[in-house]
Amino acid sequence: MSARGVFVTGTDTGVGKTLIACALVRALAACGHRVAVMKPVASGAERTPGGLRNADAEALRACASVDLPYEAVNPFCYEPAISPHIAAQEASIAIDLGKIAEVYAGIAAQADWVVVEGAGGWLAPLGDSISMADLARALCLPALLVVGVKLGCLNHAQLSRRAIAADGVGFAGWVASVIDPGMQRLSENLAMLERRLGEAALACVPHLRDPERARPDLRACAAQLART
Repeated sequence: MSARGVFVTGTDTGVGKTLIACALVRALAACGHRVAVMKPVASGAERTPGGLRNADAEALRACASVDLPYEAVNPFCYEPAISPHIAAQEASIAIDLGKIAEVYAGIAAQADWVVVEGAGGWLAPLGDSISMADLARALCLPALLVVGVKLGCLNHAQLSRRAIAADGVGFAGWVASVIDPGMQRLSENLAMLERRLGEAALACVPHLRDPERARPDLRACAAQLART
């Protein structure tokens, strides 16, 4: 039986994709699944004796129950914290969707679940003619949308949801990530998101003072994903 997978995307950068992805990995592992991870493309990395290392990719690796070498988790890693397509161009290392798909297949053969985290939003470019959307399609994975709850999120969430549908990618659901601690009319906005996105959130993660140390509980979200 082949592994199941999900592609974690967001309404923007900095909306909590890594936080949500890590929580989902822990929740699936707690249910007894062998869970592997991928951060196929990452820009913003530190030089180490072992090579470039991205903090988000390392956070995902630390949560996984399937131990994989860094190069498998993050095959395309770039040092400057800039848009991946620019970083790839400057490094003269083009992002190869075929290679990513090949690595993913090898990972999936070792796991029950593979949680893949994108970079930026759904249409973040990876090259002159490819984007994160093309990566999700290349891996044949449904998208889990992390909605950064702040002023403007109603528009951002609907645009992302429509783009996912237009690209022919399955929709695994959405998670609300409250990134604005002063968000006014929070409950009203969450209710509107539910109506406009056509389904209730799989989870709602409140604003966190220290997200790097936080461990939101996504067991209910993991259970619902496993049932679909």
